[in-house]
Amino acid sequence: MASSHLETWEVWYPAAAANGLLVARARIDPTGVLWVHSAPPIMAVTVRNEKDEATARGEPLERQGPQLPMTRLERQGDLVVRTDRWPNETDVGALVLLPGGEVGVLLAWWNAADGSEWRWQVEFYNHR
Repeated sequence: MASSHLETWEVWYPAAAANGLLVARARIDPTGVLWVHSAPPIMAVTVRNEKDEATARGEPLERQGPQLPMTRLERQGDLVVRTDRWPNETDVGALVLLPGGEVGVLLAWWNAADGSEWRWQVEFYNHR
């Protein structure tokens, strides 16, 4: 059941175009961790409460290490921090934000040790 207190996560690519490019914006139940699929090399993230007040930010959040398909954003007080890594078993059940703003739940993840291939399952659910 959805909470009546939603928060908005906004992910921007500040190095694109003249004023940056919105990667995704999603309204979700409050969370401390949000995964991003296909994150840009540098991001600006803002988390807003139901009154549209900024409650956490991360900027600039630059990629550390090789380009991977998944990026983990973690809220630490009023900061958002970025970790580029492969999901593992402990991350199953976490929310995943796709470019454009759709959010799903990570059901399964597997990747080859050398990073040459991966398989994942995400569930999407909505109601009116």
